[in-house]
Amino acid sequence: MIWGIMVKASNTKKVRIQEQKPDLRIVKEVKTKPYSDIDLNNWKDYSHIKTDTWWEFASRDKSNGHSNEYHGNYIPQIAQQLYERFTKKGDIVLDMFLGSGTSAIEALHMGRRCIGVELKPEQVDIVSNKFSPKELVTDINLICSDSANEEVKEKIQARLDVMRRDKAQFLVLHPPYDDIIKFSDKKEDLSNCANTEEFYNLFKKVAQNGYDMLEKGRFAALIIGDKYANGEIVPLGADCANKMREIGFKMKAVIVKNMEGNERAKGKTANLWRYRALNGGFYIFKHEYIYVFQKV
Repeated sequence: MIWGIMVKASNTKKVRIQEQKPDLRIVKEVKTKPYSDIDLNNWKDYSHIKTDTWWEFASRDKSNGHSNEYHGNYIPQIAQQLYERFTKKGDIVLDMFLGSGTSAIEALHMGRRCIGVELKPEQVDIVSNKFSPKELVTDINLICSDSANEEVKEKIQARLDVMRRDKAQFLVLHPPYDDIIKFSDKKEDLSNCANTEEFYNLFKKVAQNGYDMLEKGRFAALIIGDKYANGEIVPLGADCANKMREIGFKMKAVIVKNMEGNERAKGKTANLWRYRALNGGFYIFKHEYIYVFQKV
């Protein structure tokens, strides 16, 4: 601080004045990971991002065009958490089981892009109507195809070329939970497999195609639950996760998501399910899994 002397003409009284120093604060360079826009220098500003393995959401987000008209779709909050954590703006999300378009809707909302593969042509038409013609060219690309067929990679690559990327930057896999819900009459539909072993084999083919189209070093998410059949638990989640490890994915996290308040069937028949649990010696599912992987 510098003190100066100013003499007033009227009474020659001495007055001290303060001279301000220039602002010399050092601005830190933004510190991010190659796969995220999160500024680690200001990590405390991201308290909304979950970093533990228990995710609980009171209700489904229905903003930004999301809806729950399609049975079995995952809640948008999962995409929100994963995209902010593992993608940058402009990155391409590849969803191999597009369904009602949750991945695409949230990608557009968050400044990302999406390529979605869906087996049913009528479902592709429904999702297409959720976007403008321009968005369907610049940001969202929908493919009607069998995700387990190796030919789908050529279709995905063609869309990547249009979007000026060699590979996708994030992979979403939200398959049917084996035969719990029948989504179509198509034999290629994983919900129509003759047995669970066939389901695992087809899922692995889809995961392999996704792996091949994913950029090295980037992340993938498997969103899935288990099922109860013939008096025992069938660990679909763990078994599908192991299929992805066999392909070459490195497992980074196993997240448990509470389904209470988000499911459609059990909530309306809670007493019936409670009776079945007591009678059958099992426990009612109130969770599903989010497995996070990295392509190394």
